[in-house]
Amino acid sequence: MDPLFGNNQAKPQNKPENKGKNGMLRPRKLGFVNAVVIAILVLLLITGVYSQIASQQADIPTVSISEIANDIKAGSIASLTIQGDQITATYSDKSIKHAQKETDSAVTDSLTKLGVPVARLASTTIAVAEPSGFWYWFEQVGPFLAPLLLLIFFVWFLTRQVKGAGVQALTFGQSKARMTLPSDEKQKVTFKDVAGAKEAKQELLEIVDFLKNPKKFIEIGAEIPKGVILMGAPGTGKTLLARAVAGEAGVAFFSISGSEFVEMFVGVGASRVRDLFSMAKVQAPAIVFVDEIDAVGRTRGSGMGGGNDEREQTLNQILVEMDGFEQNQKVIVMAATNRPDVLDPALLRPGRFDRRVVIDLPDRGDREEILKIHSVKKQSAEDVNLKIVAERTPGFSGADLASLMNEAAILAARENRNKIGQFDLIRSIEKVMLGPERRSHILSIKEKEITAYHEAGHAVVASVLQYADPVHKISIISRGRAAGYTLKLPIEDRKLQSRKEFLDDIAVSLGGYASEKMMFDDITTGASNDLQVSTALARDMVTRYGMSDKIGPVALESPAGRAMFGMGVVDKDYSEKVSSEIDGEVTRIMTEARERAVKVLADHRKAFEIIAKRLIETETIERDEFDALLLANGIQPKREVKIA
Repeated sequence: MDPLFGNNQAKPQNKPENKGKNGMLRPRKLGFVNAVVIAILVLLLITGVYSQIASQQADIPTVSISEIANDIKAGSIASLTIQGDQITATYSDKSIKHAQKETDSAVTDSLTKLGVPVARLASTTIAVAEPSGFWYWFEQVGPFLAPLLLLIFFVWFLTRQVKGAGVQALTFGQSKARMTLPSDEKQKVTFKDVAGAKEAKQELLEIVDFLKNPKKFIEIGAEIPKGVILMGAPGTGKTLLARAVAGEAGVAFFSISGSEFVEMFVGVGASRVRDLFSMAKVQAPAIVFVDEIDAVGRTRGSGMGGGNDEREQTLNQILVEMDGFEQNQKVIVMAATNRPDVLDPALLRPGRFDRRVVIDLPDRGDREEILKIHSVKKQSAEDVNLKIVAERTPGFSGADLASLMNEAAILAARENRNKIGQFDLIRSIEKVMLGPERRSHILSIKEKEITAYHEAGHAVVASVLQYADPVHKISIISRGRAAGYTLKLPIEDRKLQSRKEFLDDIAVSLGGYASEKMMFDDITTGASNDLQVSTALARDMVTRYGMSDKIGPVALESPAGRAMFGMGVVDKDYSEKVSSEIDGEVTRIMTEARERAVKVLADHRKAFEIIAKRLIETETIERDEFDALLLANGIQPKREVKIA
């Protein structure tokens, strides 16, 4: 978009699961840091338990055996318990004290030597207990065994991590494909969930029939295509269609991206291809779906990456695996790309990806059906008319329409409404096309005036020229990167564009440029995007579409060139003289378009100025008000052709 003004054309623009081969979730391995943390926590736990026991033992005071003898003389000790070399004295007041007797000497002998009368000893209960029990042995062995157990535990954790790393190294070449089983109802998709693409679905029904009833094809000698490649613009539903084929046929679905094959080590991609096809053969009948296959399927021999290029090795393995399929294996490979022009010819030859299904952008009827599917789970108000929304979204893909419905729901929720209204859907169209409103981006009075005249220039030229699309809305409220925009939508969907339509589009693009020059005798950077778009269109007319009388019906440039160092590189198969003539023709087309725009604005200057001043006042002009202003100034507005 422009840094200041919007393009007057205003055209529209998944964490991996840790699953095993059977689709079940695998337990995640602990990292090395986690293992160390757990080991430390276990150490603290053992230390805490031992400290607690030791503290309980420390609460009983230990005295000398002579003090015990004196207490017996005084008659304050009720009983003595002898356990090994330890004496436990229980006093009359229930208190307890410990003492240590002499080794290899009886306690009675020791007490007698200390002057305790025999009669007093006879009146004191003396019990001998053999040392045993868990706590005794824990106290004895614990100080030595605990550090040993901790060391063993720590070594076990380290060994487990090393083993895990070894297993990961051994599984480095295994496929990362995600498998959807036929019994998985939550992820199952059928053709009922895919609106539009009637011809594509009809073509894919043959694949579904083969997977369901392969016998009738094999008996008659028919060979079902081994590979089906889905080609179409981004967001047209290629992946969704592939999943729908598997859902309709009730077979396993393996999906993987082309980029997941390529690693820094040569041979890993080829190994993953072999593993993927082995898994598919085990689960047959099955569908193997490779998304963005151009990541590995580009034309070989470009010299990039050398003779041992990992991408080429992966592509070679894919070709070999497809050739290895037997007639009754019932494994079909599907792939998707939006760049079929860069694919290697070996992929597209008969016997491999010989069935090509083109998925176009949805037409008006298809867009309405897609909107209905995406509105099923949303709460819609009574005034919602999806047919009008479909009419206002030419060029939108299925993904754009899904985003539109979601944005409408978000707008309604932000305004604390529980249903989506028609107004929300209309606002969402502009948000998907151009981005969110930026009302905080306030223009100065001078910039606001320039923007208003710029957008009014686009709108008036579009309304006067016969082959330009009608204007639906003009705004000088910033949206996305644009400070203002003129929303033009075609009267009906079209697949072909004529030379006259291109010339009028270029003149409309230069309407803002011409209006700035006319009103302010100066130009700003606001027309930069308009100039880029119109210049590129003029060059395509000359070099690709044969719409130049001087150059003639010759295609001099391909639709897309190569990319090098982040910049486009176009292969030129023509001389410098022809290049100079091309530049001259592009300049002529642009100059004539500017002159046409200037003439329209001069002939309808009154209407042009009234619309610009109205924009300065209200900032936005909707179609009904704009048509009324045109009629009041002698310009007949363009009307849509109603389709039954």
